[in-house]
Amino acid sequence: MMRKIAGFTLSTLLFAVCFSAEAQQAKKLPRLGWLSHASPNAELLSRIEAFRRGLKALDYEDEKNFAIEYRYSEGKPERLQKLASDLARLKVDVIVTHGNQAIQAAQEATKTIPIVMALSTEPVAYGFVSSLARPGGNITGLADFTVELGGKRLELLKETFPKVSRVALLVGPGASPLLKRETEAAATGLHLLLQPLEVRSTGDLETAFKAAIREHADVLVPLPNPVWALQYRARLLELVAINRLPAIYHHSDFVDSGGLMAYGTNYDDLFRRAAVYVDKILKGAKPADLPVEQPTKFEFVINLKTAKQIGLTIPPNVLARADRVIK
Repeated sequence: MMRKIAGFTLSTLLFAVCFSAEAQQAKKLPRLGWLSHASPNAELLSRIEAFRRGLKALDYEDEKNFAIEYRYSEGKPERLQKLASDLARLKVDVIVTHGNQAIQAAQEATKTIPIVMALSTEPVAYGFVSSLARPGGNITGLADFTVELGGKRLELLKETFPKVSRVALLVGPGASPLLKRETEAAATGLHLLLQPLEVRSTGDLETAFKAAIREHADVLVPLPNPVWALQYRARLLELVAINRLPAIYHHSDFVDSGGLMAYGTNYDDLFRRAAVYVDKILKGAKPADLPVEQPTKFEFVINLKTAKQIGLTIPPNVLARADRVIK
């Protein structure tokens, strides 16, 4: 009888030890929060897949040794605060954010959970970090090179269309004053006259295009802004085609959707590199000690199909500089 009791006791003890070990292992399973101002469309899913590839390269296997809680505001900023608070209540290990509005919502939701910016613009100016080199607080990650690229886009337009003199500049809601000033300075250096056109709604787009045509604008530049991708893209591209107005955008997604040209950051690369920040934080690094990085990969994309449709010829020297040409 004693042997049975001893055997039972030993078995029970071994079971308890194994169960405890499994429970501890399950408890240590990293759980990430994903907060985006966009909807899970094909483009964003491509970014997420780049992030997951980055994690896989660091030996993280989805659903085996980490999990992700996804939250999308579907382009509705008013939803972000609740979604960020949900992730904070879940006590995820890291919140990965996409876009300044999502970063701000996460910042307001928690001061302790590490926040990794997969994509941000002017994080210092918006108060997300103290500086790029020394972020401070619980936020770090990657910052787009948006401000500095404004002049490059104007240079490419000037090179493609040497006779251009007047540029219609679409300025969306909540546009960065710094970005606008830098673009104006670049235009002055290139002897281009900017025609700023304020756009607060899709209805304003029609008014803006009428003003651009009335003032004989040669080309169009939408000042980088999330609204072009999230809310106004289809109508923007439609009006560009109707008015046969050459335009250059800040990201290749617009060219893939029928736009003429784009020069900007390779977003998939940014999201892939965000995985490195997550890995370092999960291994004990503090966001305050991880410098904010800026992109190293940029891409120039041209859509020759669109050029043909609006009767334009792209010079061979410009085509030779393109990273990708849609024929």
